[in-house]
Amino acid sequence: MNAEPRKINLEQWDREYARLRAAGMTEPVYGGPLSRHVADGDTRLLKLRYDNSPAALRLWNFLLTEEDRLRAARDDGKKLVGAMKDLGTVPVMAYSLDNLVAFYPDGAWWIPCVMELNTGLLQIADSLGIDESFCPVRAMLGAFITEAHFPLPDLLTCSVGATCDDFSAIAQRLNGLGHPILWWEIPHRRPAENGEQAVTLPGGFSAPQSQIDFVRSELSRVKAALEELASRSLDDDTLAAGIAKANLVRELLAQLRHLAFTAPLCPMPALEMLIAEMLAIHFCSDQDETILVLTDLLAEVTRRVAAGTGHLPADAARIFWVNPVADLQAMNLLEDCGGRMCGTEYLFAHALDPIPTTIPTMEALAQMALADPMVGSAFDRAARIVADIRRFGAEAVIVSRIPGASHCALEGEIIGQVVRETYGLPVLEIEVPSITDATQATLRTRLEALVETVKDRRER
Repeated sequence: MNAEPRKINLEQWDREYARLRAAGMTEPVYGGPLSRHVADGDTRLLKLRYDNSPAALRLWNFLLTEEDRLRAARDDGKKLVGAMKDLGTVPVMAYSLDNLVAFYPDGAWWIPCVMELNTGLLQIADSLGIDESFCPVRAMLGAFITEAHFPLPDLLTCSVGATCDDFSAIAQRLNGLGHPILWWEIPHRRPAENGEQAVTLPGGFSAPQSQIDFVRSELSRVKAALEELASRSLDDDTLAAGIAKANLVRELLAQLRHLAFTAPLCPMPALEMLIAEMLAIHFCSDQDETILVLTDLLAEVTRRVAAGTGHLPADAARIFWVNPVADLQAMNLLEDCGGRMCGTEYLFAHALDPIPTTIPTMEALAQMALADPMVGSAFDRAARIVADIRRFGAEAVIVSRIPGASHCALEGEIIGQVVRETYGLPVLEIEVPSITDATQATLRTRLEALVETVKDRRER
């Protein structure tokens, strides 16, 4: 059933799907032709190009059926937890309890892309005083108002403190609209002062033990709320089992990223790799299925690497990409211009790191929360990026600014400065709106110029 790797459009996927079915492909319950999602309003799919493997098809169908899973979970009597902004901490606790399902309402920031601005979510946000000067995550307000993209959660949590100013403002507006939020605070990560005990966090950052103790106490309040919602205790053994399962997801992703970013030929395109990484945050509302999806994807990539097959020429420019894109089509565009993804930092690097298992469970989760690259210095984040550049052998860096996002104002400049000073690599900053159609010619020119710069440098 395995064809040579190539990128195909939606119409070609329909023909490939028919071939795979005729060859005996088995599918999960959410399977089916990818084009069926266009009828649900996901019209951006018509303009993307996809990897042609059954594993990639499963990945896309899994992503695009999350709303169905959430509604089915509620029908089965499970409680829904909307975990906002912490990106990989609260869901680990929630999924440790078998009658809770966690998801990120923040994920609504991609709806204007996937549905090509046809839902009116941004216009609803405008009417509520959250205009285009804010990050596209403002689409979340419209999703809560319409209740058309996910069911309203039974519990809504949100981290505050050292978080994006845009998100804090949007979440406060949501709270004021009658959606009560359990706030928990994450302080700005700082180095230990003289006389303070310093702790090395997962991923390599450092923080004083006093900050870890504070975050642990905040997460304990969240834990108590989850226990009340689930009507059962989240004891250490139960949470340890949940951490082990979350670590399995992270280990699968670690293997997948290593192969995808270091193989002689690119075994999986940037678009599918972006979607795969996003599963680490909240498991797309099904942790067990996430493990199966990633296992399939890793098996396909491993097979391709062993066979010496893949996408793109061997001399494709090796690019490290910083920040997730608002328009998924930018991933296709990078490869059209001769670039290959060889390293990423999509704002949630801590959700990819293994959770410590040799310390108390709540201590481990507090360390993970403080390891978030977004709650510390931009220079800390840049240091982690340059370490990954070395690990994956990238030749240039793209920083994609998110329109309106307060954290993007100066951070890209700092990251670029550190990358240039450390490795002397070219750095390109671009802004990627939710729909890039009007700016695609300009984006293409800038990406092509970066690729040419990389190839010129090789010849020196």
